[in-house]
Amino acid sequence: MCAALTEQAHPSLSRQAHHARPRMTQAATNHQPAADRLLESIAGAFDLPAPVDKVEPHGRGLINDTYRVSAGDRRYLLQRINARVFPDPPRIMANHQTLARHARSAPDPGVRIPMLLLTHRGAPWARDPAGGYWRMMEFIEDTLTLNELGDADQAREVGRLLGCFHTLIQSLPLDQLGIALPGFHDTPAYLDRFMANLPRVDGEPSDPLLAETIDCVLARRSLATRLADAHARGGIPTRVTHGDPKLDNILFDPAGQGIALIDLDTLQPGLVLHDIGDCLRSCCNRGGESAPGRVALDLTLAAPLLEGYASQTRAWLTRAEVDLIEAAIWLMPFELGLRFLTDHLEGDRYFKVSAPGQNLRKAAIQLALVRDIESQSAAIGALVEACFRG
Repeated sequence: MCAALTEQAHPSLSRQAHHARPRMTQAATNHQPAADRLLESIAGAFDLPAPVDKVEPHGRGLINDTYRVSAGDRRYLLQRINARVFPDPPRIMANHQTLARHARSAPDPGVRIPMLLLTHRGAPWARDPAGGYWRMMEFIEDTLTLNELGDADQAREVGRLLGCFHTLIQSLPLDQLGIALPGFHDTPAYLDRFMANLPRVDGEPSDPLLAETIDCVLARRSLATRLADAHARGGIPTRVTHGDPKLDNILFDPAGQGIALIDLDTLQPGLVLHDIGDCLRSCCNRGGESAPGRVALDLTLAAPLLEGYASQTRAWLTRAEVDLIEAAIWLMPFELGLRFLTDHLEGDRYFKVSAPGQNLRKAAIQLALVRDIESQSAAIGALVEACFRG
């Protein structure tokens, strides 16, 4: 069973509008940059139990803009949903609320779901003058994220927490959730988009790294549809998935226990195999997702992660799903590398970059991980067998 976690009391949502107004004089407001005044105005739209004291940037997300809000003795997370990526922001908040209600009704959820706060008008989002959507969530205190896994115990906790999350949401009816991000993890569609962008490369690429990454994708494109084909045949089921269970989105308590799986923007029906493969891709590459260095799937971390995951999911994962775990471990770095490479060809429209060529370099790292996974295929297959059928 998943260990029960104590639910943090949620901030009062009573309608005390004056409590949420930032405490500042008119003179101070006049000297503030316009961007700061906008952030405090947006934060003040939510029904907080104390005045807003501070709004400051938080985290290093690639998609949404995130800020930490201090109000009295409590902290919250304020996020602007990237409408260029997510076509229906209210759907994201609706899915989040559905999951939160489902978790509250479960006797032993085993995973913490951050609560959304409401505005003074009772909505789970606020809008800025430009029409952008913003949400406010509780900040789960006394937790931390890891830049990398340090040992087998941490890896096992990651797997256990993801298994608890998947077990929780398997009892959530699919028809209660909408599609938050159409086409997400549709590897054949990503491949088609990449092929459509190849004409942007005029003849032989002058950049050796670009030529290498393109060749790597083209040599493996026939393998990219294995999960999609199995699903189309009815061989593996549609389930509720997280969509982005990377290490950055897992919160640990100071003792090292996995507490929460955050960043629920991509919560929607899909394939749990995508979640499993993406979690291993993110957590078990010692070289990291974007830093240079030796890129490899570390089986000393993959083994306990899969053991922890299997301990929570053996009872309901189908044999067909287990048989395709190895393919999912290969597919997810391939898919992400394909997406980084396509975004590079399109001019960095999706993933934020801090320097030209960053998405190309990230693509090369993911495709190097693909090649390493191929070299360890027999060992990975044996590991999956031992964890789920041993």
